[in-house]
Amino acid sequence: MIREVAPFLRVKRLSEKAVLPSRGSPLSAGYDLSSAVETKVLARGKALVPTDLSVAVPEGTYARIAPRSGLAWKHSIDVGTGVVDADYQGPVGVILFNHSDVDFEVKAGDRIAQLIIEQIVTPEVAEVDDLDSTARGSGGFGSTGI
Repeated sequence: MIREVAPFLRVKRLSEKAVLPSRGSPLSAGYDLSSAVETKVLARGKALVPTDLSVAVPEGTYARIAPRSGLAWKHSIDVGTGVVDADYQGPVGVILFNHSDVDFEVKAGDRIAQLIIEQIVTPEVAEVDDLDSTARGSGGFGSTGI
């Protein structure tokens, strides 16, 4: 079931360097997030890059911070797991991992990640003695083939 969500993603700039999130095309799933600072991600290192933005994620959703494919493919830059809950209103930062052997320069205004709004389901937790059986059972990593 798809619920209707708020028609606007409310965003607050925390500095003049903040760039409002934008979608690259009308059908883009994610809103590009930009760096508010100039920084360097050392070779084989990581950095927390500020966006100087706060967002009001609509209730019933969360925002996932995801990589930009061009940075991953061209520069081996990946994004660490990021979840922005609907009740979080602090500054949004992006964890960048540099998987290459050369330092990566980030300039203020560079698009570094994307923010994807996803609907969530949060059922109550119920402890049970047994789980219903399935064909897969407890087969874990690689149990369904390669």
